[in-house]
Amino acid sequence: MRIFDRYLVREFTGPFLFCVSGFTVVLLSGLLFQLTDLIFVNEVAVFTVGKMLLYRIPATAVMTLPIASLFATLLSIGRLVQDNEMTVLRGSGISFPRLIVPVLCMGILVSALTFWASEEIVPRSNQKFENILRQIIFSEGVPVVEENVFFHGGEDRYFYIGEVVTKTNELKKVLVYELDDKNFPSITSAKTGIFQDHTWVLFDGIYQELDEEGFVQFESRFERMEIITEQEGEVYLGNQRTVDEMSSKELGEYIERFQRGGLKVRSLVVDYHLKLASPLASFVFVLFAAPLALLGKGGRSYGVILALVILLFYYVAVSVSRSLGVNEVLHPIVAAWLVNVLFAVFGFAFLVRSDRLR
Repeated sequence: MRIFDRYLVREFTGPFLFCVSGFTVVLLSGLLFQLTDLIFVNEVAVFTVGKMLLYRIPATAVMTLPIASLFATLLSIGRLVQDNEMTVLRGSGISFPRLIVPVLCMGILVSALTFWASEEIVPRSNQKFENILRQIIFSEGVPVVEENVFFHGGEDRYFYIGEVVTKTNELKKVLVYELDDKNFPSITSAKTGIFQDHTWVLFDGIYQELDEEGFVQFESRFERMEIITEQEGEVYLGNQRTVDEMSSKELGEYIERFQRGGLKVRSLVVDYHLKLASPLASFVFVLFAAPLALLGKGGRSYGVILALVILLFYYVAVSVSRSLGVNEVLHPIVAAWLVNVLFAVFGFAFLVRSDRLR
């Protein structure tokens, strides 16, 4: 069995590496066409565009890992089935669940790699990419503020922008979280606001001071408030961070801070749990697809078609589940984990019944 385990790992590794490299090149090629406009339209240096493309590689590669795991599982096991090697092994009394243990271990390993890269590498590379893009646009005189972003505003002050009206540069759902010397946080939330001449101008909001346990000890409403900062328009650049530019730990810290101010960040809570659930997709795909590979005698064509069908259903289901979570139909944890749990349950059920498939 050790010989077969190594053999199956080699059969899995070949298609896996080919899919990762192939899908990464294809996705980056699409991005390259978009970045080419920066060279000819915005007259951005080729070296700068090259750096942007380089910074996008980690996120793109991580995106392909679950897909590659699915294709590799179906192609490797499908080849053994097509050549009757799997039939011989199962006929000798070895159960199918035992035969695919190496593939399941590879799925766990890829999921662990995906989680590590998503936490340590991808957020930093995404932030470098976005900062270069923001700087390019800002150089044209257009302040860049994205929706659902966090950024540090200096002096232990943090900002959250929920919505942006691009035509007027008006900001909506603004929340400011500030720590003083005594570590008693104060939170300012406003329905609308603007930034001009080193000053944040907030309208129709509430100012709250919290004690160490997070309870409100002082509250005051205002129609207009001005917060003067030493930073100029560059506050929109390097300090700005979207969900894709943060690890789950960083996103969780921001969510905890701003929920104390009464701001609803439902979509961010769902995205936080998705950051934990999404890396498990590789293992879920392996568990779900391995038993189904026994049904096909069409070899590679069957594996490719089945992989495409599984990917379609999985990612459509994830999108629907996230939408239900954001719109408060499902609890954020349920919305993030529902699809993985369903695929894992069906995959385990198929695996238990796999020895009945001939």
